[in-house]
Amino acid sequence: MDSERTIRHRGGCQCGAVRYELLAEPFDPQICHCRMCQRAFGSYFAPLASIAVADLSWARGRPALFPSSTAAERGFCVRCGTPLTFQYLAEPHEISIALGSLDEPARVKPGMQYGIESRIAWLDELHRLPARSTEDSTPAEFLATIQSLQLPAGEP
Repeated sequence: MDSERTIRHRGGCQCGAVRYELLAEPFDPQICHCRMCQRAFGSYFAPLASIAVADLSWARGRPALFPSSTAAERGFCVRCGTPLTFQYLAEPHEISIALGSLDEPARVKPGMQYGIESRIAWLDELHRLPARSTEDSTPAEFLATIQSLQLPAGEP
């Protein structure tokens, strides 16, 4: 960690084996709907934001890398599988962070969508679906038996 610079964000994987700090605000926060991102995240889209490599500090561990194409590689925790980074090989000084891996993901709001040719059409309808909290949809007796094995957000 660079003691002369302010940590703007912290994040990491769900098991805590990989932790990072961002020493600047990320830029170009986005959602990518391309098929490669859908598969890499196991989701309908990938929320990402860019940062200069010099502004990313690995506080614990480092992600494993998978060359997902001839143009880019993706970083993930080898222990728990959490997607963490995306980097174009032609841009070695810039890397994207998976926004869901931030300790406070709501602090970085996406401002653009890419890869819309693969965007799932019914995503526009999500706000119309019935919604319930975890407490309202899961019996309290069952919730009481669950012990999270994830590193709590905010822990180093």
